[in-house]
This record gives sequence, structure tokens and C-alpha cells, in this order.
Amino acid sequence: MDTYEVAVMLNMSTSWVYREASKVGLKGYKLGRGRNAKVLYKRAEVFKWLEQQKIH
Repeated sequence: MDTYEVAVMLNMSTSWVYREASKVGLKGYKLGRGRNAKVLYKRAEVFKWLEQQKIH
């Protein structure tokens, strides 16, 4: 999933995803170099993180 898709799923902005993803435990995978590099996230890891956020 790209950053935009993650942001839409979490109902957050893309800037929040870029800034906070590593802080909350979402690992991004950078493709390319420099400013045009694309950051992707594994769908399974995003869903796993969401599952951990459940309030019991």
C-alpha cells in the first residue's frame, strides 16, 4: 500500500503517516532515491497494527 492508501484507511493525512508511522510501529519500505522516492507499507503489517490498537 502506498502512503495515500494508508492515510485514507486510517482517516489521517499523508503527512501524519510520513511523520508518525515509524513512531507507532508501521515500517515503511522506500523505493527509489531522493525526493521522488516512494514509501510503501505491507498491507498485512498495517492490519496487524490496527488489530493491536483494539480497546478490549
